[in-house]
Amino acid sequence: MQVREKSRRLMLPALAGLALASASAIAAAQVSLTSVVELAQKNSAAVRLSQADVQKASAELGQSHDAFIPSVSFGSGLPAFPEVGFTGSLPTIWDSTIQSMVFSMPQIQFIRAARVALKAAQLSLKDSREQVALDASTAYIELDTVDLELEAARQQEQDATRLMAIEQQRTEAGVDPLSELLQAQLTAAQLKLQRLHLETRAAALSKQLAVLTDLPVGSITPDHASIPEIPAVTADEHALSTSAIDSAQALARSRQLAAKGDREHQWFLPEVSFGALYNRNTTLLNNINDYYRQNLPANNFSSGFSIRVPLFDAGLHAKAKESAAEALRARVEAEQAQNQNDIQITELTASLRELDTQAEIASLKQQIAGEQLKSVLVQMELGNGAGNAPGAPPQLSPTAEQQARIDERQKYQDALDAGFDLSKARLNLLRALGHMQDWLNELHSK
Repeated sequence: MQVREKSRRLMLPALAGLALASASAIAAAQVSLTSVVELAQKNSAAVRLSQADVQKASAELGQSHDAFIPSVSFGSGLPAFPEVGFTGSLPTIWDSTIQSMVFSMPQIQFIRAARVALKAAQLSLKDSREQVALDASTAYIELDTVDLELEAARQQEQDATRLMAIEQQRTEAGVDPLSELLQAQLTAAQLKLQRLHLETRAAALSKQLAVLTDLPVGSITPDHASIPEIPAVTADEHALSTSAIDSAQALARSRQLAAKGDREHQWFLPEVSFGALYNRNTTLLNNINDYYRQNLPANNFSSGFSIRVPLFDAGLHAKAKESAAEALRARVEAEQAQNQNDIQITELTASLRELDTQAEIASLKQQIAGEQLKSVLVQMELGNGAGNAPGAPPQLSPTAEQQARIDERQKYQDALDAGFDLSKARLNLLRALGHMQDWLNELHSK
């Protein structure tokens, strides 16, 4: 027993270490953008709600069709006590009824309305999936950008630490004034604040992706190679109708057909129905045959067509007005959705030109900072090339290298930010132009 207990004690730390190593490996695993988008669409509450709307619309379409399908019902009634005297009703032990609608113009309009409503729900589902894909893609690309900025920010902090150490030595030696040391400390504090801001931003994005995908917080490490290049589309290209606009227009059409069906109820159009009835009568526990000239038959069957012509119904008149108002509202909402999308395209196109130029400027500044850093490193190694001749530029101090490194990393982060803003605007313009499916196809081919 002691040997077994000792072995168990030795194995527990090993198992715990293995579990921690496995958890770290899982936490550090990279997840592609395609996987994130698929998980987000599967987990999205908006998508599930849209799927429920599609199921409801499909059921309503089936219900409107079922009016023309015969319905069969069966009933049975057994007397609890023997009947005494003439009750006025036939002693039926069981009966069966068949009913169905044969012809109704309003019902045909209702079927058409339900069919178009199903199409509207399907388009709304597609729009929900595209919106979730846009949100997940934007958050994923931003997290990838922030991770790159965090790496640059940590390099900046290391350079700032070396800068403070150099200024501390130069101040103690009386080469630089105290203000230079304080400025270096201020730079280090500002860079620390910037790094903390980036870490907060990364934590918020990780939480957002965790909510979207239902994965543990912090388990998604972006794979930069899985992000395809976003097409540089413009409003001048062929614009497709978005799923949201198509859904709104289909819903308006459905409301119009339903309103037409309600109006046709007032047009004196006949409605034809079919019915059949079978009765099985019994003389058990009753003396019904004493009151009839001939014995009551056991089997009874009847069938026929019912023709109904509506002349006046105040309720149907009010219902027609209600349906007309709903149709008008749906048509206005569809027009409003189209106008808002047109405005969004105009705004995105204008901002896209600015963001494109800003990204170009940030990239040029980064390149200039990189060349300046190379120049500083060369001068630090070889000198300024002019020696101590009159008018020669002074020899660079050791602080110049750290300042150049910090500036180059800052310009790099600015370029990353500008690039992300440009990518985000392009994705939104893709969606507004109705080309979001092109982006999803690009993801799945990656």
